[in-house]
Amino acid sequence: MRRVRYESAGGPLFLEEVPVPEPGPGELLVRCAAVGLTLPMVRKVAEAAEPVPLGGEVAGEVVAAGPGVSRFRTGDRVTGLCFGHGYADFAVVHEAMASPVPDDAGFTTAIALVRSGLVACGVLEAARLAPGESVLVTAAASGVGHLAVQLARVRGAGRVVGAVSGAAKADFVRSLGVDDCVRYDDGWGEPVDCVLDAVGGELLTPALAALAPHGRLVAYSSGGGTIRAYDLLVGAKSVTGFQMALIARERPELYERWRRELWRLHAEGALRPAVHGEFALAEAEAAHRAITTRANLGKVVLCP
Repeated sequence: MRRVRYESAGGPLFLEEVPVPEPGPGELLVRCAAVGLTLPMVRKVAEAAEPVPLGGEVAGEVVAAGPGVSRFRTGDRVTGLCFGHGYADFAVVHEAMASPVPDDAGFTTAIALVRSGLVACGVLEAARLAPGESVLVTAAASGVGHLAVQLARVRGAGRVVGAVSGAAKADFVRSLGVDDCVRYDDGWGEPVDCVLDAVGGELLTPALAALAPHGRLVAYSSGGGTIRAYDLLVGAKSVTGFQMALIARERPELYERWRRELWRLHAEGALRPAVHGEFALAEAEAAHRAITTRANLGKVVLCP
């Protein structure tokens, strides 16, 4: 089978031929029809001292199941998180990290909807968004961000603001029904009750400043950053970190409830997942570049 790999920090990415892996206990072997790219994985390629397996979100058909698998069987359509090599024709996914894909849904839709949607659900829960409150979403045109602004509206937000880096992204985010869209280098408008921050770094300070008194910021970025305690004291603001992996491991029932909610909202037309582009495996380098240059509107997907 074909697999994408790299040998030194920063790439380049290239294809290699390797044997098809075998699923171990509790694992599924999935023939990949779509592979979702994430900013954390792109950053690992650029920054990790040693090459790491290119894992991430995969969707496709189960072609084999390892010992002890009980929820899935050969022929099932699934999407899930692969911690090994996922940029490939076949990938191994642990049963606990997999979920079914409806028969009438495409695999690229599943990639754009499920994992990013679960993160969006999680950060909104962590923000404790109440009906009528206002929320600002940074990286609002990203795979998670464009779903978060839609979910905020579904969950009763009184005002939804998207924050983006450029005009093209602003037009895209406005098409999703936000009340306002702001640029990072301009004023951010009226203070909000909640900020969902996917950028981090130098953007943390203005993101915190965008909060109204008693406002809540949820940080789920891999970009790091530092917040001064004094900036929290002024206005009695709070910051919460969020990581989806903890929910998957410790609250599987919540993970499953959110997954069902996402598919229901999509079927009702209330949630529109967007795919920025479908790249072949051999185009993985270009797919990564779409993310590093922040050009993507929605999810970037590899289609083996």
